[in-house]
Amino acid sequence: MKQLTILLLFVISLSCSDEKQTVDAIVMNANIYTVNPDFGKAEAFAVKDGKFLEIGTSETITSKYISVETIDAKGKTIVPGLIDAHCHFLGLGFNQQAVDLVGTKSFEDVMKRVLDFQNEHKMDFILGRGWDQNDWEVKEFPTNALLNKLFPTTPVALTRIDGHAILCNQAALDLGNVTSNSKIDGGEIIQKNGQLTGVLVDNAELLVMEHWPKPNRKDKANALLAAQDICIDYGLTTVDDAGLRPEDIEIIDSLHQTGDLNMRIYAMVSYSPENVNYYTQKGIIKTDRLNVRSFKFYADGALGSRGAMLREAYTDKPNHFGLMVTDLETFDRSAQQIANSDYQMNTHAIGDSANHAVLSIYNKVLEGKPNRRWRIEHAQVVSAEDFKQYRNIIPSIQPTHATSDMYWAEDRLGSERVKGAYAYKQLLKANGRVALGTDFPVERVSPFLTFYAAVARQDLEQFPENGFQIENGLTREETLKGMTLWAAYSNFEEQEKGSIEKGKFADFIILDKDIMTVELDEIPNIKVERTFINGIAL
Repeated sequence: MKQLTILLLFVISLSCSDEKQTVDAIVMNANIYTVNPDFGKAEAFAVKDGKFLEIGTSETITSKYISVETIDAKGKTIVPGLIDAHCHFLGLGFNQQAVDLVGTKSFEDVMKRVLDFQNEHKMDFILGRGWDQNDWEVKEFPTNALLNKLFPTTPVALTRIDGHAILCNQAALDLGNVTSNSKIDGGEIIQKNGQLTGVLVDNAELLVMEHWPKPNRKDKANALLAAQDICIDYGLTTVDDAGLRPEDIEIIDSLHQTGDLNMRIYAMVSYSPENVNYYTQKGIIKTDRLNVRSFKFYADGALGSRGAMLREAYTDKPNHFGLMVTDLETFDRSAQQIANSDYQMNTHAIGDSANHAVLSIYNKVLEGKPNRRWRIEHAQVVSAEDFKQYRNIIPSIQPTHATSDMYWAEDRLGSERVKGAYAYKQLLKANGRVALGTDFPVERVSPFLTFYAAVARQDLEQFPENGFQIENGLTREETLKGMTLWAAYSNFEEQEKGSIEKGKFADFIILDKDIMTVELDEIPNIKVERTFINGIAL
């Protein structure tokens, strides 16, 4: 009888062991914000075949599953992998090969960085990016006089931080035969006393850059991998690259297939009639890591360079209204063509005039076409009567633009019009969702600066004390959704990512602080301890 009892206990123990399912990974003892529809919390989850299999308590998960890899999070905070809904991923990679001009406090500082860079690298053509005259004591566009003296034969092109203006020396201007008589639609060639200053705004940049040496395939691959390293460190697992050429998309796809590039990429195809014709006929391109189903358009320029199209003149430049980069006839015709396809249209619109025009055309061509999720990128200045037009149009916004621009935005717009600028809460109320990004490398890559700017509406000096137009700040929950689930929704990807739920990709990050409860001024200092894509630590 005793032997029979022992045998039965042995059989029962084997049976219990067999009931546990083998999975690829278990995470337990964590403080998990799932960002599910209830914004629920959990302690643990199991991962199988690169996807979340079950989410629950540590006791539930460990009683049902076994795994060779078990991560004891020891109470650390876990959130879904972060999504940057508007950035320039390839551009970030290329920036690692150019002069970094971000944070320069004077034009002399710009020149010193260019000289130091050239002394080290000895380039035949010099590129730089990041200057902003609004950060200088003399808040005017520079001229190329000193640049011409320092670099009389080497072409130099220095891009403003927003990408909407460049300063070229004469050697660079000569590449495109730019003269005081040159003209281009949607662009401006800045002159002073009838002489070229070297500053080219918006489409005028093409006069030089179309003649600049093009990076080869190896250069682009290296740039993509460099950008990936930076983004993974910040917990980004998906990036929306706002403007890629077909050949760039092909390189991304090949790097995905070889396994060198793990970053998931939502690709917005740069607008050209040829690109629209090609991709609308080809149809959506979708893999687990690449999604090609949208076009990137530019309606106007940027507010910092006074290229944003306003309904009334700039307060600090009477009789100047900005400019439309794409003429409305072309824009309308393209919108109708895209509306008859499965593709999404994502348009850069900064000024209130540009926003009004884009919203009007969007809503006209999308009438009777639900769930198209067309986006306006930036949506920076919106007239009071136009917010309601965002009901079916997704605002894709970048919170750090508000805290970067707040020092001079009112100078451009005036005290009344600025109330409709960077109005993120109003946009959220109008649509019900906002997709959040950085626009890097225009702004810094860190999504924690995005989070902080969205909630606190302050810069890193905690200015202004009560937040810039704080009534348009977002809550922490709204902000985390905007960087995960709502961003995924804006990409038609909410069924596969954006929250920690069964069946979705196991993209998640472990943070060193609880982003939902830590002191507000500590948010920018949060560090990512580990980033996982498909349940694999990178």
